[in-house]
Amino acid sequence: MPMHKIIDLRSDTVTRPTPAMRQAMANAEVGDDVYREDPTVNRLQERAAEIFEREDALFVPSGTMGNQAAIKVHTDPGQEVICEARAHIYNAEMATMAAFSGCLARPIEAPDGILSWDRIAPWVRARTDNRSRTGLISLENTANLAGGSVYPAKVMEEICDQAHAAGLPVHLDGARIFNAAVALNSSVADLTQGFDSIMFCFSKSLGAPIGSMLVGSRKFIEEARSIRKMLGGGMRQAGVLAAAALVALEESPKRLHVDHENARFLAEGLAEIPGLKIDPAKIVSNILFFDVSETGMTSYDLSRRLAAQNVLANGVTPKNIRMVTHCDVDREDCARALEVMAEVVGVVRKAYSA
Repeated sequence: MPMHKIIDLRSDTVTRPTPAMRQAMANAEVGDDVYREDPTVNRLQERAAEIFEREDALFVPSGTMGNQAAIKVHTDPGQEVICEARAHIYNAEMATMAAFSGCLARPIEAPDGILSWDRIAPWVRARTDNRSRTGLISLENTANLAGGSVYPAKVMEEICDQAHAAGLPVHLDGARIFNAAVALNSSVADLTQGFDSIMFCFSKSLGAPIGSMLVGSRKFIEEARSIRKMLGGGMRQAGVLAAAALVALEESPKRLHVDHENARFLAEGLAEIPGLKIDPAKIVSNILFFDVSETGMTSYDLSRRLAAQNVLANGVTPKNIRMVTHCDVDREDCARALEVMAEVVGVVRKAYSA
């Protein structure tokens, strides 16, 4: 039996640098970025600020560092950070807002991970003598753990306007904000104009090997630069990384619609496999979650069976699997993944029902 290539649908973080990225890395002009002397990093930061129509930007090693630096700048110890219950900053960043910024998350559940001001408003707290007050509101677009759902522009605009009227800053975890922009046929600048700070990732859907970016006012970025150093994120000749990120920033958004189409293709195929539950109409970006509880297996068992046939996917709860499409997975790979899934589920369901 011929061995098939590995089809890695665990995340869009698993991509390899493109030939153009590797060439740019090899040719990168570099300097010491802690001294602000790396010309490639400087060019990347200037270009990011230009695209988002902001005053300044700061290159950081990871999205987690970018988010946590923003939280530290915007808040004081003892305050609360309002976020959706499935937010990355709450679920997947090692409680750093508590450990580093001394802040408590105030998670709020919302349908499809999309908060509204009506849901946020009851939890906004001013200074009192016995309860922590709100220091920051953080949104995530696209909402990773909610299946890659996308905030409507007007919803974000209302939250930002109302928060500012209440004297609160708003941060955007925009790890995949370019996916949201493609899904809404908008620009990232238009979508994010109301936020006080934005973090976005090069190493996820844009396909670069490493790095994220904070954008905001010049004052905010100056503060964030100090926080980056506290977190160990001051890099030296980082131009070799920034060079790949520059290629990703300029070229990758043009093809994100392909990943979205492939995710919908996967969802439609999965919906036809008995034992799997997913609503393809809810797949609007490159992330999908589906329920495997009726197969007779846990998601972890099913993931192991898929991996044995070179299809990689993550079980995220006992009954749910996440798949993420990206530039290293094409339509043929998606079709192969569906074939393997149907085979594995069919064999196990037959044995289970017997």
